Amino acid sequence: MSRHIVILGGGIIGLSCAFEAALAGDAVTVVEPGRVGGQASGAAAGMLAPFTENAEQPDAFFRLCLDSLHRYPEWVRAVEEVSGLSAELVASGCLTVALHEADLQPLQARLAWQQRFGASSELVGPERLRTLEPRLHPGIAGALYCPVESHVHAPKLVAALEAACRRLGVRLLEHAGEITPLRGSGGSGGLDGDGAVAAAVETGAHGRISGDALVVCAGAWANAYAELCGFPIPVHPIRGQICAFDLAGSAAGGAAGAGEPERVRHMVFSSQAYWVQKQDGRLICGASEDAAGYDTSVTERGIARLTRWTPRVFPFLDGRNPVMKWAGLRPATRDGWPLIGAVPGSPNVLIAAGHYRNGILLSPATAAMAVRLLSGEEPPVAGAAASFAPDRFAGRPGVPAFH
Repeated sequence: MSRHIVILGGGIIGLSCAFEAALAGDAVTVVEPGRVGGQASGAAAGMLAPFTENAEQPDAFFRLCLDSLHRYPEWVRAVEEVSGLSAELVASGCLTVALHEADLQPLQARLAWQQRFGASSELVGPERLRTLEPRLHPGIAGALYCPVESHVHAPKLVAALEAACRRLGVRLLEHAGEITPLRGSGGSGGLDGDGAVAAAVETGAHGRISGDALVVCAGAWANAYAELCGFPIPVHPIRGQICAFDLAGSAAGGAAGAGEPERVRHMVFSSQAYWVQKQDGRLICGASEDAAGYDTSVTERGIARLTRWTPRVFPFLDGRNPVMKWAGLRPATRDGWPLIGAVPGSPNVLIAAGHYRNGILLSPATAAMAVRLLSGEEPPVAGAAASFAPDRFAGRPGVPAFH
């Protein structure tokens, strides 16, 4: 039976949940206080790199990220087919470079356990590295090459998701102003009794929006709903500053040959920064992070850290100034894992927030998990319900507050 699902938040997570629910036949309304995709979603570099960005152990978070990577090709095809727009999914593979010999040992340790999960990775020396990525600094000692990772163009993915949602009949209410989820008062309109959180919100611009279920995808603003839910939601903003170099239409000599276009073939990670080139020729470099509250301004110090490191990995960019600089707010939690699950006592009210640096990567897995939970089914990843429970910081008996 079709339900009416209200989604609070029009970022990548909210749009993904709306898309998945609409495909399942539900009526969906997305309520966004500002502009759809206007926060961290559109500012991200779009890397889908669970092996590279989760280097410690195969914990529940890694498994959720890996599940999402496996979902991506089919999921993006569905988004593109409905929307008619391209998200520019590129199966580039990833290189984690070791600037010194001593940096190779932790890469070897990572390789040992990640191979069991289909990484297909290998340690490559300087000679092979020059073939894989000719523009890298010739003094780099080696790299861990992971061929199964990829990236998307984040703003284009957000635009495609928005268009797909509209074509599926999702109602997108932007610039809704102040949004207040409601406590139940009994009666109709999707409201629960006994003071539980209701599947309804009151908006400044559109009045009351009620449904059969509510999914809170408020990103870095999710902590505003802690008092209503009755437990801590320790999501806080981390400012990520990013810049981009313009390689479109330019050419350079050197290792790749004189007159060839400047091109970085893979996602490249170092201990201090990452680089990924998009199809329009822009080489994105990120990210300089700091705790600055909800300030999204770009600072000279933050960008200088990126421009200082870039020539150490890509000498051909020495002296080159970035053509773009921007910042976005990443919704971080105390343990770095997202909050995905139902509000205790209100099974028709879910929280899906706190994805920090992995919002783009985790979009399909989060949406699949949210829709299944709303249908009373188990999450697709074993143990996910407990691992990502939104009330896990409340100090419940038998539930660890940290991972």
